[in-house]
Amino acid sequence: MTARRPAWWLYVVLVLLAVLYILPFLIDVATSFKTEPEAASNPISLIPQTFTTAAYERLFTEVAFPTWFKNSVVVTLFVTAGRVFFDSLAGYALARIPFRGRGLMFAILVAIMAVPNVVLLIPKFLVINQLGIYNSYAGLIVPLLVDAAGIFIMKNFFESIPVAVEEQARIDGAGTFRMFWSIVLPMARPALVTIVILSFQGSWNELSHFIVAANDPELTNLTKGVAQLASNQLGQGTKYPLKLAAAAVMTIPVAIVFLVFQKRIMNTSGGAVKG
Repeated sequence: MTARRPAWWLYVVLVLLAVLYILPFLIDVATSFKTEPEAASNPISLIPQTFTTAAYERLFTEVAFPTWFKNSVVVTLFVTAGRVFFDSLAGYALARIPFRGRGLMFAILVAIMAVPNVVLLIPKFLVINQLGIYNSYAGLIVPLLVDAAGIFIMKNFFESIPVAVEEQARIDGAGTFRMFWSIVLPMARPALVTIVILSFQGSWNELSHFIVAANDPELTNLTKGVAQLASNQLGQGTKYPLKLAAAAVMTIPVAIVFLVFQKRIMNTSGGAVKG
């Protein structure tokens, strides 16, 4: 018995939804290659009448875009590496190590995931200021090194791995950290790839934290710089091509990371394969 093929109209609906989804990005890229008068007079056309790369040239010569890009790269690499390590450690502890209050700690973790980030901005600023790391890379990086969602993902994945895989190592005298690092963590590669993608995208696109963590222009990252550019804080006029060129360049690293790792991203409902 052959399976029924989806109706033709379903494909039409999906194509229309896909077009609506990617149309703003296509307008972004097209406008970045227009002249300013054309971008102002015909902002949604997908084919520039006069193709020019002037916006990109101005972006790297007249605006502090290289500094923004460098800061975003530094922060994102450290935050991604930190989250992969610390989220895995915390997830393993919650999944495997029995200790008093473990259930309460997991409940608090879930509660933190429900709190909007904007609510924590003022307490975050006060803590950063009291620690003396305001206007520093430490202030930009340290508060982002761990996230509740990453711990939640790692805990659930570790719980799906049979405990029996660790028993032989325990008999051979391996400690808790060695079992975590040498046995369980390599088996959690799908979850780690998921954390890499989510952490890279989250820290690369983060804005609110960087607003409260620093006000030094030398520590401005891409999202903050592009936001200032979009709000005309760095000059007058529409500057549509310049603004959209910055936005287009900003999307490239995230797109590359996703395309590289997309086939290895975990199925969060599947967990590990049990033997």
